[in-house]
Amino acid sequence: MSEGIDYTERIPNNVDLRNDRRLQRALESWQPKFLTWWQEMGPSIAARDVYLRTAINVGRDGWAVFDHVAPSDYRWGIFLAERKANRQIAFGEHKGEPAWQQVPGEYRADLQRLIVVQGDTEPASVEQQRNLGFTAPSLYDLRNLFQVNVEEGRHLWAMVYLLHAFFGREGRDEAEALLHRNSGSVDAPRILGAFNEETPDWLSFFMFTYFTDRDGKYQLGTLKESAFDPLSRTCEFMLKEESHHMFVGTTGIDRVVERTAQLMVEHDTDDAGPHGAIPLSVIQKYLNFHYSVSLDLFGSERSTNAANYFTAGLKGRWNEERRRDDHKLTEDSVRVESIVDGQVGAVEVRALNALNHDLRNQYIVDCQTGVVRWNRILEEAGLPQRLYLPHIGFNRRVGAFAGAHIGPRGDVVTAEQWEAHRHDWLPSEVDKTHVLSLMRPVYEPGKLAAWIAPPRHPINGKPFDYEYVHLT
Repeated sequence: MSEGIDYTERIPNNVDLRNDRRLQRALESWQPKFLTWWQEMGPSIAARDVYLRTAINVGRDGWAVFDHVAPSDYRWGIFLAERKANRQIAFGEHKGEPAWQQVPGEYRADLQRLIVVQGDTEPASVEQQRNLGFTAPSLYDLRNLFQVNVEEGRHLWAMVYLLHAFFGREGRDEAEALLHRNSGSVDAPRILGAFNEETPDWLSFFMFTYFTDRDGKYQLGTLKESAFDPLSRTCEFMLKEESHHMFVGTTGIDRVVERTAQLMVEHDTDDAGPHGAIPLSVIQKYLNFHYSVSLDLFGSERSTNAANYFTAGLKGRWNEERRRDDHKLTEDSVRVESIVDGQVGAVEVRALNALNHDLRNQYIVDCQTGVVRWNRILEEAGLPQRLYLPHIGFNRRVGAFAGAHIGPRGDVVTAEQWEAHRHDWLPSEVDKTHVLSLMRPVYEPGKLAAWIAPPRHPINGKPFDYEYVHLT
């Protein structure tokens, strides 16, 4: 395998697909089904071409090129990071052994399940976001939406390659099922709850790409540590692409907060809603919702499955090799937040069983950096209001706090109190209607919807008034 990607093939790849005719035929059989899914469930808005980034190698420098591409002609392919010579397993009971190039029989079912769950998230987000193009606040934003979507499609290809290459008929069947499930479907929903939620507006999109795609970063980071080397290398390259998705979310919320702050100052008011902005209180409610739903994606704080995956070497911790411990955790314990005697407290848990909790804590620290950014915007505008991350127990459906009634500041309340304040803490229909009322498309180069500030970060050095998208 080389760093360069072969675009002369029907399926672009750097895994020497042409020399495995059986695998090549299987993937070429799956390809038209993927293209049908893209036509039916991908972006609804018709674009003649979009200024897109396309990977050309998997090295550190110059790994992608930018050009105007018709979305239907985008070259989805299979790209793995360069194989590291003599790579050893870094954790678990196989620590120090050579990384696996094939799937050990005893771990086949677990590895397949991990790949399927990760793979299911990739097309799900495309489905959730398919109608956003009709309300894009600028061509810059519309271009970013297409970039996120085509790369999520490529990440689906990454997981499908692993299923076809290493898991036989069962893997091929699972690859088919990835196209048959649909976000929000009653009969065949996506596997994880957050990927069945609606993304009806651009504030939701920015929150999703900030919070939910950031969960994806951490899940991919644990799989990058896997003893199964093809999975590790696949996730390593996916992480390179994923960083742009989080950039879209981070800077998108920056711009929403900045515009709201401008109008609050201009009109000397705490509520900029009547002046065409999204009020800070509504931004906080959307933050509360997307953050809490994304926390559920980490699973239960105490998990035997996570312990077994770690011990077997299937899924490590974030930055596993930088950890200063024995990388086995058989004798370690940690404190984990929980409900204790009706109040928020903590219990002692074996470290092996608290790996989801460990990963979630890494994620929370990362999420806080965005809140610091957004509050700096408010501070620079001379405003006293501040955004915050709600308590980890707020609005949870999975784990120790599932079913508990905890306010965003961490106070335990009754079910009646929680319901009475629901619309103070989470978006109400009135809030959603107001946000949707602002979603009016702007397709003229250099122009922008009134509810969001212009971007500060160009795409590949192009100015904001560049014609990033040519619509049909």
